[in-house]
Amino acid sequence: MAQKDEIKWNKKYQETPSLLEERRPSEKLIEIIQKVKGKKALDVASGTGRNSVYLAANGFEVDALDISQVALDSLKSKGFENISCKLVDLDEYEVPENSYDFIVMTNFLDRNIIVKLSNALKNDGILFIETYMHDIINEKPSSNPDFLLKKDELKTFFDDAFEVLDYDEFLNEENELYRMKKQSIAIRKL
Repeated sequence: MAQKDEIKWNKKYQETPSLLEERRPSEKLIEIIQKVKGKKALDVASGTGRNSVYLAANGFEVDALDISQVALDSLKSKGFENISCKLVDLDEYEVPENSYDFIVMTNFLDRNIIVKLSNALKNDGILFIETYMHDIINEKPSSNPDFLLKKDELKTFFDDAFEVLDYDEFLNEENELYRMKKQSIAIRKL
């Protein structure tokens, strides 16, 4: 496990209790969920599970992956039997191919895992990605450019084997600490 990342995220959750509070799911996720045909979902870098909880409450069987045991313990304490929490290092984790109807990755960017996630979709499955992008309006001073998308970048990861259902660039939700520009895409595996 990337021990440095695990320590960093556990410490962040322990020192900032507000991160453990319930939060609304992604607004874009709420829209796209209507297009999902099956009920097997994967939440990548789930944190405390704002999206996992929403999916579980809507009848999905959810695998929630994260590097922070503190975050996963918080998610487990919410009592959803249809959420399976898995402590993983995403740099090493092999996502099983053709396994999920819906895959969600929000507020996290690992360009190397995007191809693995698209391969993990069942036929007709949907991958939804929403994360921060580089823009002059961004307020967070410490944003690492490696973890910010370039304009239109999410579109470049997918070929003709996928249908783009939705693509957007927008300001993040008002309940977040800093105003940041985000990018999202929802694709269906053909």
